[in-house]
Amino acid sequence: MDKHIRRLRFSINRFVQYLQQLGRFDSQDEPPVFATILEDYLRWMHDERHVTMGTLEVRRHSISEFLKWLGPKATDQGLAELTPEAIEQFFLSYAETSGPSARRSMQAALRTFLRFCLQKGLIQHPLDRAVPTLHTYKLATVPRGLSHKQAQKLLDSVNRKTPVGRRDYAILQLLYAYGVRGGQVRALQLADIQWSKNQILFKALKHGKDSLLPLTQDVGKSLLDYLKKARPDAACPEVFLTSRAPYHRLVRSCTLSEIVRRYILKAKIKVPSKGSHALRHCFATRMVQAGYPLKSVADVLGHRYLSSTFMYSKVDFNALKQVALEWPQEVL
Repeated sequence: MDKHIRRLRFSINRFVQYLQQLGRFDSQDEPPVFATILEDYLRWMHDERHVTMGTLEVRRHSISEFLKWLGPKATDQGLAELTPEAIEQFFLSYAETSGPSARRSMQAALRTFLRFCLQKGLIQHPLDRAVPTLHTYKLATVPRGLSHKQAQKLLDSVNRKTPVGRRDYAILQLLYAYGVRGGQVRALQLADIQWSKNQILFKALKHGKDSLLPLTQDVGKSLLDYLKKARPDAACPEVFLTSRAPYHRLVRSCTLSEIVRRYILKAKIKVPSKGSHALRHCFATRMVQAGYPLKSVADVLGHRYLSSTFMYSKVDFNALKQVALEWPQEVL
């Protein structure tokens, strides 16, 4: 019964969003007190900083958290009274319950928001330096991806007899076979699959490089299975669409990570990272351990700078054996 109610609520929310996009639904809920400030900030980020829509959504979420924390003070007058101590208090409390990526995202969002406030005259002194810097060290961690055996177990856990299963299996196959980012899979369009040339194009994200790669047999079969038997009949150019009407592309940036996480839990795989990046790390680790140079790994991953690929040198066990020192003998 609870599962049925959740599905019903989800469908209603989707229908409401659809009506709002058409301008035929006027919500009676009053907008939050900070709505105008938030929208002005996002418009400024778009016009002045030229950030992508994905970044705007992340910034919207982060600054909404901060303004909700301010409560009644999330107004022009309240911001004018903002102190460095209050900013530090919010950020440290947020950091206690958040991971490294969320902390870095909030840190960047707060600093740009406070610069916006200074430029617009909402605050009189620069407060962006009041956001604490939590030190993280480059290459301090090792890639936390799935092993080859775990990835196969993940793929085997998908029920390919349902439309959703066919879609999810094709998505997982792409992530596993090419190590691309989740955003690249969401942005993949029908025209990017060059069937006659057996090639597939993944467009660049995060200032990287486009990747034109061979279309593997397994990926081609899973894509055809989805396109012929499961993809909704919609005019969208994107390959992967929602499974419920009204059909549209997968908008949310976390959608693919949620899909990967669901099947990791279903397969009872124990791994530190449960998002789509777990398969990206899996792919890069396989390439390195197979003897490919880091430059080749960087090209396939779409890294513009080789330094972004250096972290995978930690799993190049053959190279590490050659530079490892012999265990010192005990001197009596």
